[in-house]
Amino acid sequence: MNKSFSAGCNRSLSLAAVFITASISAFMSGPAISAPDAAQQPEQEVEVLHWWTAKGEIKAAEVLQGSLEQQHIGWKNFAIAGGGGESAMTVLKSRAVSGNPPSAAQLKGYDLQEWGMLGFLTNLDAVANTQGWDQLLPPVISQIMKYQGHYVAVPVNIHRVNWLWINPELLEKAGATVPDSLESFFAAAEKLKQANIVPVALGSDPWQEVTLFESVALAVLGPQGYRRAFVDLDPDMLSGEPMVDVFRQFERMRQYIDVKTKALEWSDASAMLVEGKAAMQFMGDWAKGEFSALGKAPGQEILCVPAPGTQGFFTYNIDSFAFFKHSDDLSIQAQETMAQTILTPAFQREFNLAKGSIPVRTDVDLTGFDTCSLASSTAFQLNQQNKTLVPSISQGLASTSYVQAAIFDVVTDFFHSKQADPEKAANQLARAVKSAR
Repeated sequence: MNKSFSAGCNRSLSLAAVFITASISAFMSGPAISAPDAAQQPEQEVEVLHWWTAKGEIKAAEVLQGSLEQQHIGWKNFAIAGGGGESAMTVLKSRAVSGNPPSAAQLKGYDLQEWGMLGFLTNLDAVANTQGWDQLLPPVISQIMKYQGHYVAVPVNIHRVNWLWINPELLEKAGATVPDSLESFFAAAEKLKQANIVPVALGSDPWQEVTLFESVALAVLGPQGYRRAFVDLDPDMLSGEPMVDVFRQFERMRQYIDVKTKALEWSDASAMLVEGKAAMQFMGDWAKGEFSALGKAPGQEILCVPAPGTQGFFTYNIDSFAFFKHSDDLSIQAQETMAQTILTPAFQREFNLAKGSIPVRTDVDLTGFDTCSLASSTAFQLNQQNKTLVPSISQGLASTSYVQAAIFDVVTDFFHSKQADPEKAANQLARAVKSAR
């Protein structure tokens, strides 16, 4: 089994099995796994599982911790390293099976539907109705947070995934210009390569390779074609000539990625731009927190431009927290406080300033946000009006974990193949997606 398929399977294996095993565990264990009573746990506390472990992400997590501690809610940090969240999901499944889930976990996209189907998630409608989430949240976000019409998660932010980050000094040194199309990107990358500058920093995780792939796909297919392929899962679009061209352009990227960067986390790849070791990075705007933590101002010392060929388009990733069922009143109250806190204007502003994202509430003052965030906010609103927003494949927003694993498998196999065949890859993609539906 190859690495990319294993990563996908580890993420999705199989939530149905989790349910069966959890049921057996609950039957066998009985009262032994019940939550401690209030007398043993006098203070409210939330245990929060997440994978925000890079420098900028840690600062954002500390905003949430501080906001809760100000309300006398204890914070039990349950951080699992790994930018794609695969390791965190493995640990979460183990905890859920044992009957000892955390208070809250960083879940998003179709994972919310799968966990909701298994009955692990608590209903947040009371908090949502009190705060008016249906009125506060854009419909594309509120729909993701619901299972069978009921809120089971609270959104934290909106990330734009289709960004290209650029070290302008290296571009100038090579005599290259900021690209605005795939062809101008390849022209700039070639000049950088000839100047002995690494054109693109890219880490080793499969999700990083798929992040690059989805930006290429959006540039080639446009929003409508992208949605037909990766949301509607149209077999003709998945195997057709436009998808062949996606793989063709994706293959061209390989010659501009230094193999030494392939053992890196995404944050290490971001650091290469700051340190002048690479000129460009395809990555979501969570990279801004890393640039800021390393002393470089996003939008100024590190430029942000839409991924080449995707100007005016928006690939979204929504971070969110789901809350797991607990029986004691103190735990439930702490969960409700956390959910309510996340959607307050003050928290939305402070957290997103630290994280590099934009608020999910449309009424938050963006004064003080950098030019990249302001551009992201404008692009999100425009694409929402035009109904051209597209969900990220790499971040699990476009499809189920099973389909995502199939896409990861084909894309990463192709990217690492010495005899890559774009036409064959497109046919394999259609077949793999069909078998995973």
